[in-house]
Amino acid sequence: MNSLARLIDHTLLKPESTVEQIINLSKEAKQYEFASVCVNPSMVPAAFEVLKETNVKVCTVIGFPLGATMPEVKAFETKNAIANGASEIDMVLNIGALKSGQEEQVRADIEAVVQAAKEKAIVKVIIETVLLTDDEKVNACQLAVQAGADFVKTSTGFAGGGATVEDVKLMKNTVGEKAKVKASGGVRDKQTALAMVEAGAERIGTSSGASIVSGKEGSADY
Repeated sequence: MNSLARLIDHTLLKPESTVEQIINLSKEAKQYEFASVCVNPSMVPAAFEVLKETNVKVCTVIGFPLGATMPEVKAFETKNAIANGASEIDMVLNIGALKSGQEEQVRADIEAVVQAAKEKAIVKVIIETVLLTDDEKVNACQLAVQAGADFVKTSTGFAGGGATVEDVKLMKNTVGEKAKVKASGGVRDKQTALAMVEAGAERIGTSSGASIVSGKEGSADY
């Protein structure tokens, strides 16, 4: 088994993705033994049907891609996704609230998802690094840890930027052993994936998983 493969969340989140594409994505994840597939909530049942008897998890996104929905809505989305077969939750924090200095609101937003997922799914918090200053990145990571999240994640891949080695290092230095780091956005080849792991990432979100583990460069934009 490819050890790098077990760190990859094989991802397809484009709005025009079809059920057939999600089924194919899930079959690839099964073939390569990736950590998970990451799909939109409505596609969770299709992915779960392919992967339910494998070690590959179904991951979905909550409050995606803006993070601007209410905590109660994110909690409902989380419970619904878990009921449909998801066991990993990648939520977008409330970026506007963070930049407004509303720390308690941000923490409560994450806690709503953590509580909804409790003992049923792990929670990764997308902080959307491209929109934040370094101080805001640190603050976001600290709030995610305080709220009980399992991971902090760099990016949605939809805000015009992605993971950088510098951001992964900053995030890992902030969370220490209290949480893990997922690098996502723009990771298209093995060299970049390994650089993210070296910087401290313990998961890689990419739609180029197959090409990464085979050593061939992918063309995906996530």
